[in-house]
Order: sequence, then structure tokens, then C-alpha cells
Amino acid sequence: MTELQPLSQLQETDELSLNVQEMQFWLDKAVAWGQADSPDTRKDTCRHLSRLRNFLQQILTQINNTSSTAEIMKKFPLLGQFLGRLCWNPYVTVGETSRQLLFQCILGLYTEHPSNAVEKKANQWIQKVLCQLATEDDVAVQALTKHMGVPAKEYHVKVLQKMVMWLKENVENNHSSQSEVNQSILSGSEVFVPLATFPEASPVIGALLQQPMTSISDSLNEDFFDALSSSQSRYGLQLEKQALVSLWCHSLPSLEEAVLSLLKSVTCSGSAAPQNLEHQVTKSFLPEACAQHCSIFLVVSDIFRSVLKQNETSQPVRSVVQTVTRCVLRELSLLQPQTSLKDFFPQSPSSLLVPLLTMPSEMPQEALNNHLKWLSSSLQRLAEDGDEGCSTRGRHHLFEAWFLLVQCAHWVQMAVQLLVTSKPEDRDPLLWLLTFYHHPTNKWHQRALQLVRVREAWDHLHTLFSASVFPVPAAHLQPLITLLSVKPQQPSPAPSLTLDLLVHFAVFCRLKLNVSASILQTVVDLSGLRDGAACVLSSLHLRVQEGSCFKSGDVHLRIRELQKTITQMN
Repeated sequence: MTELQPLSQLQETDELSLNVQEMQFWLDKAVAWGQADSPDTRKDTCRHLSRLRNFLQQILTQINNTSSTAEIMKKFPLLGQFLGRLCWNPYVTVGETSRQLLFQCILGLYTEHPSNAVEKKANQWIQKVLCQLATEDDVAVQALTKHMGVPAKEYHVKVLQKMVMWLKENVENNHSSQSEVNQSILSGSEVFVPLATFPEASPVIGALLQQPMTSISDSLNEDFFDALSSSQSRYGLQLEKQALVSLWCHSLPSLEEAVLSLLKSVTCSGSAAPQNLEHQVTKSFLPEACAQHCSIFLVVSDIFRSVLKQNETSQPVRSVVQTVTRCVLRELSLLQPQTSLKDFFPQSPSSLLVPLLTMPSEMPQEALNNHLKWLSSSLQRLAEDGDEGCSTRGRHHLFEAWFLLVQCAHWVQMAVQLLVTSKPEDRDPLLWLLTFYHHPTNKWHQRALQLVRVREAWDHLHTLFSASVFPVPAAHLQPLITLLSVKPQQPSPAPSLTLDLLVHFAVFCRLKLNVSASILQTVVDLSGLRDGAACVLSSLHLRVQEGSCFKSGDVHLRIRELQKTITQMN
């Protein structure tokens, strides 16, 4: 094995041959250190660490001063083998300075846009090195961890954490320093792809994502975003809120995955209870992201449109749409300066936008009925235009009007509440609004038939909850039970519409509580809609707590007692 020449002799030697000679010396050392783990080997390694760090610094300078990886590898063909062997030597990587210099040299060889086989192979090797540094468990590591009394897994986690923190610091320093190494770290985001599955890597990933928007757009590639999206869905990678928002801004698949995951969790797990849903939506960070970035809200809305077009009658999906929209509007109200709502609802009919986005609690109670009548007549005109013209544009406008109504379903819920106390001559505009909400794609003749059935349901309910003879005969309840039964190919209103009316009548009517409870219990028991009734009551309870519906003095008590009645049913 050749010995390292004195510094004075090295300075007198040609730079290229000097470096090659030194490279061979250190490669011989690295080979010898890796072949045996003995006290002499460990002692020799420790004795040379200081000079090794100086040499790694020289290599790093040479890499930074060379125009391409292909050029540096042509000058020093043993460089990759040398760095690779050092990576697998735990006595080298355990030291903070040595490890940082080693990582800087490796990352300096990464090429953002490889143009030849050498650079492509180097990129693949670098990815493999970063991954194996956190997972490899060879004999030398076992010996070192045994000597140190540290479990191997703990050693690898600590090495990964140290590496991640160093990388994070370099990325964050990019704000003030534009050195070539920092630029290489940013532009070479592909190198972090293998680390995306490690929870310990989230700090450096978050730092990369929180770079200024121009840096992210210029530097981070699609493979990096794809790996993060996959890691989030498969391994539950946790990112800080702003890093997650930044990821959604630049990776459509990640945003789609977040929205679809929320929809799936609600529709498949049965967790559509209003309180649970509100918590899930808030916890997802989607409302904050949508309020901060209009572009995110537009994408989220498009996903909801697509899902609703495939299944317009899905109440869980509608509940998610309504809850997300409500939470976004709440977040928008907290932002300064205020943002134009038209930017967030560009496809919505402009005449309906402000009237629907206005909350009922923002208006005098005596004005609600007229406001709902105006909404109903405006939507009827759009429906008539869509039915008569049969044009794509007309159908599009009608769908957008309905979609906005779904987003602003507080007005649908207010219509249901007002129908409890409405006179027969005032009911039709409100009933039409409910029919359109539940059956948006029906043609005028189908909608007319369903409106007849909805009137029948309202008449039955109005009669039941105005009765003076108790208990109510079972025969008087049967028509409601029939309407609540799903019968395909019949022009019956959606069971959810009739159930909504039934629950609201039970809560807001003037009957004694025990009589209302008896009617509600019998009907939902025989129609098999106990869970649906419980969900409507929970939603109503949440609206009362938020102040989004007008209430009489005992409405809280009536809701609680009706919930107990439903819960205690066998």
C-alpha cells in the first residue's frame, strides 16, 4: 500500500496526477478498512480520519469546480468506488464532519438532466446510496453497534436523522446562499425519492417544499412529487401543514389523493355524522389550503363535480361538499384582505352567487321566506331553459346552479324548517326547491310528478303533526312509511327528502314532545331508517349550535330527547 506523501511534495506535483495518486492511496485504505473489523483496523481508521476529511474537502472543491459529473468521472474514474466504500464504513459515517463532507461530495455528483450513460448511472447510484445508508445492516455496522452498545436499528435511524437534518439546513440556507452545492440539492430533488418512504425524512422534504414558489417550480421534478404522493397514501408520510399545502399546489395527484381519501373515509366507514365530518374535514387541512390558494379550491370543486355527476343522490358525498365549502368560507372570512368570491366560484351563475352564499343568520327572520321564494323561482327559470333548449350550455348552467345549491345547502335546510310552519298556499316554491335539490337531472314532467308526491308527503305530515286525536292510528302513518320505502322506476321523492321533512316536523311542530317522539319512532322503525333519522337530528343539532337556523326556546331539549328515542330503539 502506498503511503501518503508529505504536503510539500504534494504541492510540487502536477495537480491531476497528485489527486489520482491520493485517490489510489485512500481507495486502498477504504478497501483495507472494509475487509476486516479488528482493533488494528479501527485504530488505523481513527488515525487517518483528520487527513481523510481534508482530502474529502479537496474532492468537494474539485467537484464544484468541474462543469459536469461526466468530466469529473473521466478525470477520476475511481471516485465513485472510493466514496461508495466510505459510505459503508460506519467508523467514517458516524462522525458528523466526515459524514457531511461525504454527503456533499455524493450530492455534488448528481445531475439534474443527465445527458449520457455515466451521469444516468451516477444518479441511480446516488439514490441507492441514500436509501442504503439508512437501511443497510452489514457486518461492520453490527460490530460497531455492538461495541457502542447501541441497537442496529437505532443506529440507522440516528444516521438517517443526522443526514436529514444536515440536508434540511442546506436547503433552508438556500434563501441566503446560492452556492453550487445548495443549488444541486434543490435541483436534484430526484435524489430524495428513495427517502420519501421514511418518516424521519419529513423535515428535509418539508424544507424542500417550503422553498419560494419559483424555486420549487424550477427545481423539484415530477418523480419527487409522485414519490411523496405515493408515500402519503401507502406509508402515511406526515408533513407540516404549509409543506402539505405546497405539495398540493404543485402536485395534482397528491391533491386528488387527499380529496378522494376524505370522500372514501366518509362513504365507506359510515363516519358521516356531522360532528365527525366537521372534524375530519378540518383535520385534513383542505379548507385552509383552499382559502389560501384559490387554485386548490377550484381543483377540489372539480373533483366534487365529477363525483356528483356519477352519483348525484349520494348524501354522504353531498355532506362532504357542504362541509368543505362551509369550512372554506369560514377560513376566507378570517383572511385579510378579503378575496373576491367570484374567483372561487367562476362557473356559478352570477345572479345566484351572493344570494346563496349569504347565510340565513345574516338576514332578518321575516325575510327568509321571500328570499327562498326568489331562489326557487330563479332556479325554476334555469331549469326550464335547460329542459326546453336541450343544449349543452343550458344543461351546464343548470348543473352549476344545482352544484352551488349543494355547496350552500344551508338554504335547503332552511326551506325544510320553514315548511313545518308554512301555510298550504306558501309551500309550493319551497317544495320545488327541495325536489330540484334531490332530483337535479329530472326533466320537467318527471319533476312535476315528483312534486305531486312531495306535496302528498307534506300533506300527510301537516295532518299528522296537527292532529288532536292521540295516539295516531297506524293507518294514518302508512302513507309516510310507503313514501320512505325506496321504489325504483316510480316517480317518488327521494326517501331522504321525506325523512328530512319528518324529522323537522317532529322538532319544530307544536305537538307535545312525547307525541312527536312516538310518531317519529314508529315511522322510522317500520321504514328501517333509524340511522338516517339520527344523522338528520345530529345535523340539525349542529346547525342550532352554530346559530345557522332559527329556533324556539325548547328546540335543544326536543332534539336531545328525540335523539334518545332513536338511540334506544332496538
